[in-house]
Amino acid sequence: MDVRLRPAVLTDVPLLQRWDEDPEVRASGDDGWWDWEAELATASTWVEHLIAEEDGRPVGFVQLLDAAAEPTQYWGEVAPGTWAIDIWIGAAPDRGRGIGSRMMGLALARCREVHRATEVLVDPLASNVRAHRFYRRCGFEPVGPRRFGDDDCLVLVHRSPGAD
Repeated sequence: MDVRLRPAVLTDVPLLQRWDEDPEVRASGDDGWWDWEAELATASTWVEHLIAEEDGRPVGFVQLLDAAAEPTQYWGEVAPGTWAIDIWIGAAPDRGRGIGSRMMGLALARCREVHRATEVLVDPLASNVRAHRFYRRCGFEPVGPRRFGDDDCLVLVHRSPGAD
């Protein structure tokens, strides 16, 4: 299985909107708030929207975000070099096959190599224990609970070697 990340483009909007309707994607905290046309049309140095493809077929989405530079300060006060990842597999048949682990490996590598991240954050819902296990398998360590808007989340961090 060849998994690659490519920039998301406006022609991906119908696919992303369809993925938003998947019950498991919605249950992970994506409540359909993404305005995909606006998201993908906005060029920025602090965010990347990527489509994961398996053998050329779109299977998932990854957002890389400079947590220190993001204008809403969603993550609060964080050190420069702190990035955050949102990640999901779009359709049920593609889950549980190792695609997410490959996507995460590629996303972490991109955060480190392209963006020079020293740590990477994720914020799954506190109730999403499946995601917690996945992130721990990927090398993330729990930081603690945090409330983001109406959502109770568990923040986890992945640190670069030697970044302590």
